[in-house]
Amino acid sequence: MILAAPAPAAEPANGNGRAHLQIASAIRTLRQRGGLSQRQLALRMQVPRTYVSKIENEKATPTLSSLARLARALEVTVPDLLSGGDRARQDEIHELMQDDFVAQLVPFLSTLDALQKASILGQVRDLTLRPRRHA
Repeated sequence: MILAAPAPAAEPANGNGRAHLQIASAIRTLRQRGGLSQRQLALRMQVPRTYVSKIENEKATPTLSSLARLARALEVTVPDLLSGGDRARQDEIHELMQDDFVAQLVPFLSTLDALQKASILGQVRDLTLRPRRHA
């Protein structure tokens, strides 16, 4: 007996057919922006690393409880996670640009290579989002 392959599902009329792709991309982007490896994110979520990989590669769809754990582990809200983190990123950029030092640093960024930019921006983000405690 030969079974026919299921017909591809029609894309919903509301345009959310790419929602799965957007979630996978948002998770990867937010994870990388936070400087986390898949293993580190999985540890925060208390799941196997392969589960994170499957979600990011669209081989698994996160459950609602997984979305909540992902959001907590990535330090964002579930709506930010579902929106691709765009709002959180815009808020982060706006907050960073309020700092005089960062505003003065921005014109020099174009002279740096990608690795230098990533290193400096990561350090600046860490300093502004997680200020060091003084004794």
